[in-house]
Amino acid sequence: MESFVALGQGIAVALQPGNLLYALIGVTLGTAVGVLPGIGPALTIALLLPVTFQLDPGGSLIMFAGIYYGGMYGGSTSSILLNTPGESASIITSLEGNKMARAGRGGPALATSAIGSFVAGALATLGLALVAPLVVKVALAFGPEDYFALMVLAFTTVSAAFGDSAQRGLASLFLGLSLGLIGIDLQSGQARLAFGVPDLLDGIEVTTAAVALFAIGETLFVVSQGAANADKVEPVRGSIWMTIEDWKRSWKPWLRGTALGFPFGALPAGGAEIPTFISYAIEKRLSKKPEEFGHGAIEGVAGPEAANNASAAGTLVPLLTLGLPTSATAAIMLAGFQQYNLQPGPLLFANNPEIVWGLIASLFIANVMLIVLNLPLVGLWVRLLSIPRPWLYGGILAFATLGTLGANPSVVELTMLLCLGVLGFLLRIFGFPIAPVVIGLILGPLAEQQLRRALSISQGDPMVFLTSPLSATLLALAAAAIILPIVLKTRQRGLTFGEDD
Repeated sequence: MESFVALGQGIAVALQPGNLLYALIGVTLGTAVGVLPGIGPALTIALLLPVTFQLDPGGSLIMFAGIYYGGMYGGSTSSILLNTPGESASIITSLEGNKMARAGRGGPALATSAIGSFVAGALATLGLALVAPLVVKVALAFGPEDYFALMVLAFTTVSAAFGDSAQRGLASLFLGLSLGLIGIDLQSGQARLAFGVPDLLDGIEVTTAAVALFAIGETLFVVSQGAANADKVEPVRGSIWMTIEDWKRSWKPWLRGTALGFPFGALPAGGAEIPTFISYAIEKRLSKKPEEFGHGAIEGVAGPEAANNASAAGTLVPLLTLGLPTSATAAIMLAGFQQYNLQPGPLLFANNPEIVWGLIASLFIANVMLIVLNLPLVGLWVRLLSIPRPWLYGGILAFATLGTLGANPSVVELTMLLCLGVLGFLLRIFGFPIAPVVIGLILGPLAEQQLRRALSISQGDPMVFLTSPLSATLLALAAAAIILPIVLKTRQRGLTFGEDD
């Protein structure tokens, strides 16, 4: 009951004219960047961090959440009409969606995607409102050793989930942890890795690092790939509305996709990709017309898109209640909280209830705005696909540089932006994931703080991490997250060699 009272207060905050405007800007931007291939919500929020640090914290966070939701919506448009997913979570949508568009049923494909996203987003946001307070109550009982173990679990699972291999993910993570060491040691007061540069004594600005790694690195990577062949955009022929038969075949996949996506999003490194693939497999198995799969089955669009959007709300559960990002976009949103001196976690609900509940309530409003924006304005979103890539990425490069200089006009900051941008480019070239770098940079100092606090309380006894049942369990899960993928790959290689013999 307390959750509904708090949610009601949050709705009052979200309905304020200024916050409504922020939500509208967020969902519009999110839809636009979701449509454009290669430009996702993480990059967009990173670009906006430097120019929003003096704005209202509540409104800015509502805008970031709207961008996140809008990016999930918009990714389906390019998947269906262009066969090029705007987001990795929309990959599975292109399998059936583009086939429907080629058969002249692009309208119903976009409609089931938008309506399914609305249904999933609304139900998952309600789940977020109900589950978050329960997680907060559990988290308040955590000791320093439990928090450290939880962060270790987040490090390992996120590193294993991103990239082609767990080893590359861990390498990116340790790079981020190393960057997080730069600055003054809060306990001893000694400078670490500052190399005599006064500007580095406060550490690397997370905002600068996020903009450099995502925006500058992505721009340089796209330029290095050269001019790509123009993809053909399938026109939306006929009506965009769904028939009664389409509705009958879609509503159950929407609900099943929601039930899959929300818990996966809430898990460390659960992400949106896994539930979309599982949803597709389930719908293919349960369909009365399995022969249509691979040729334009509407269930293959409805289920994965619902799972995709439900996972976005699920991602906010560990972010808001524990301060743990489980995706690249969540990591950038965590940086957004920190630039306003807000630390997501159990105390956020106690110290800043109007911000956190206003943010949760704004997701309901964003869902309504998105369903209104997506279907009637589908022609406008399609036209965005015709923007020349040099203009698009040139604008991103200029906006990233000016935004960083506006937030911190310093030669050192501009140099850091360039160096980290080149680092982001090299990581992409060699197949290393970017998200673990940002997560290591953000959570590394917090993990170090909890580690030192736990050792201080236990008078230097490291066994405190094993004597606490919760800490020991979390560390065991973290070890399993590293060891299991290696064991499975080794066994798979052994089986392959055995077949070759």
